[in-house]
Order: sequence, then structure tokens, then C-alpha cells
Amino acid sequence: MSDIMGIIYTGEMDTRLRELTAVRAIASVPILARYRVIDFPLSSMVHSGIRDIGVIMQRNYRSMLDHLGSGKEWDLHGKRNGLTILPPFSTKDSVGVYEGMLDALHSNLPYLRSCKEKYVVITNSFMLYNADFEDMVEQHEKTGADITLMYTKDPGVRRSGQGKYCEVQPDGQVTQIEVDPITNRFDNTMLEVFCMTRELLISLIDLSTSRGQYHFTRQLLRNAVNDKSMKLYGYECKSRVWAIDSVEAYYKCSMELLDPENRASIFPEDRPVLTKLRDEMPTRYAPGSHVSNSLIADGCVIEGTVENCILFRSVRIGKGAVIRNSIVMQDGRVSPMAEVDHTIMDKQTIIRESTRLIGAANYPVLVSKGLTV
Repeated sequence: MSDIMGIIYTGEMDTRLRELTAVRAIASVPILARYRVIDFPLSSMVHSGIRDIGVIMQRNYRSMLDHLGSGKEWDLHGKRNGLTILPPFSTKDSVGVYEGMLDALHSNLPYLRSCKEKYVVITNSFMLYNADFEDMVEQHEKTGADITLMYTKDPGVRRSGQGKYCEVQPDGQVTQIEVDPITNRFDNTMLEVFCMTRELLISLIDLSTSRGQYHFTRQLLRNAVNDKSMKLYGYECKSRVWAIDSVEAYYKCSMELLDPENRASIFPEDRPVLTKLRDEMPTRYAPGSHVSNSLIADGCVIEGTVENCILFRSVRIGKGAVIRNSIVMQDGRVSPMAEVDHTIMDKQTIIRESTRLIGAANYPVLVSKGLTV
């Protein structure tokens, strides 16, 4: 049995994702025809032998509850451990809206104290990657670190004016941390994944919140590095990493994962990404339809042309319709003779007959959930 527990914080409300997060958290944004963003860190934990996982929620978490359910699809529905949903709640110190990850952990201290595992792995939920947390904990033990943080050298996740970056010495020790710099001085982007002992985490939460600190990296870790009060080490994530922190980043990630080589880096055969199962009929391709370089989920009906697209479950593409370089989420409809290009259609959206909807690769059109165009 693994002596590691996991915590996934799903409290981000990034306005740069616009309508995609108007009714859901980033963690529950649909991606790649059948998954949600949370499936990636959650599956990594399960494949690392972690069987006690808490999911901290904040705002707009109904779709997340529906997706996770009892945790059966991830084999997290045991009697003694498994998946624990931690919805926001009001106390005398909190109104149920967390200022940051540290504030969220403080509100869930009773859960942390009730667990028995020695180590805890904490992750945020807007990054796509496939990591071995067990290997991370082994390195944590060997180095004698107080806290081990995960980072990547992947240049695709660097942003100007946002993000968290660190300087890592040849021996792995973290000596500097920058938050939201205009000019990134370090090549190492932090994934907001941390490992430490559970007892140390409880102590740090109590100490930091008593000082009015609510942000894990911006305040707690940066202060620890600056005053050298703790030993921080870095662990490099070997898989490709995508940050889902804007509509443009979501679109770019989806299009890049149409490439089989990119998919292989995040969907290794021995560590599949698990998700909620749905029973659907196979997709039907009508005579005269044409599909190329696309990911198509079950239950679709395709009568037109689909090129370089991602179609979720139960999408319908009408006769004579042409859709290219686009993402159509569950129950979307593209009516006959319509033309759609560089567009993201949220769930249950309809493009009327003969309508033309054309975006650009660096600024895709986004159609809100349930909207008819």
C-alpha cells in the first residue's frame, strides 16, 4: 500500500478562459473528445499507487460532482479510503470562497488530520501532464528535502507576466522563485505540484494562515526560499506539459494533441488517462461524408466534411456542412451547408443552416454553452 495521499485543488477561476469557465471550474473543462482536465492529475495519482485523494472544490462545482461521482472509474470507491469530495463551506474564518490554495487547505484541515498517510502530494488542476508521483516521493526522501516541487523545462507553458518559475541548482535544490514576472529569468516553470510530509503541511498551514498568508507559492514557498528556513528541491516532469490558462491555450493544446506523437507523450500505454464512462452508440458516418485527422467520440452522426477537428459525444454534422480546425463539445449541432473554421463550440450549441463562422488560430471563435448562432 502506498504511504502517500493526494489533494487536488480545483479552485481556479481564470477569467482568461472566458465563457469556458462561466458555468464550471477549469478542472471540469471538457477536453479531447471525452476527458475533463482533472482526469490527468487524478489518473497520475492513481497510477502512482495513491488511493486516498481529496478534491477541494470552489464555486461552480456541480459538473465536477457529476463527473467524479463515487470515484468508481478511477477505482477510488473503497471502504477505507478512496475519493473524498471537499466542497466549499462557510466558517467564522471563511465565507467559502478561497483566496488561494493555502486558504483552501486551511479550511480542510480536519480532513488532513483524519488521514493516516505519511506523505501528501498537492496539485493544482489546470495543467495537462502524465507524472509518476511515487518517483517524486522517492526523490523527496533521498534528498532530505522539506518540500519537493515539480517543474518542467517545456517552453510551451511559459507566459509573459504570469506563471511561477524557479532556479534549480545541479543538485536539485531550489534557490529562487519568481511569480508573474514580465521577463522570465529561469527556464523552469513550476507546475504547482508539491510533495512533503502530511505533518509538515499541517504545521505550515497553521503557521502561515496565522500570519495572514493565503497563497502557497507566492507567499509560503517564496518566503521559505528567501529566508532559507526550509530545504526546497525540484523534480522535473518528463512528459509534455500543457497549461490550460486561456481560451487560446486551450485551443492550441487541443490542436497540438491531434498529432499522434504529442498524444503518445501524455497517453502512455502503461499509464492510461481514466475518465467517466458513458454508454453510447458507435459514431455513424453517412455516405458522402469525409473525415480526416480528427478525434471523434461515440454517438456522433457525420454527414458532412470534418477536417482537423475534435468532436465530443453525440455531435451531429449536417449534410453539406464543412467544419475544420474546430472543437465541438457534447450535443453540438452543425446544420446542413454551414461552414465552421477555427471555432470552439461549447456543449449543446447549434450552428444554423448555411451559417459561416470563421475564426483564426490565435483567436478562435468561442460559442457559449447552449447558444444558437
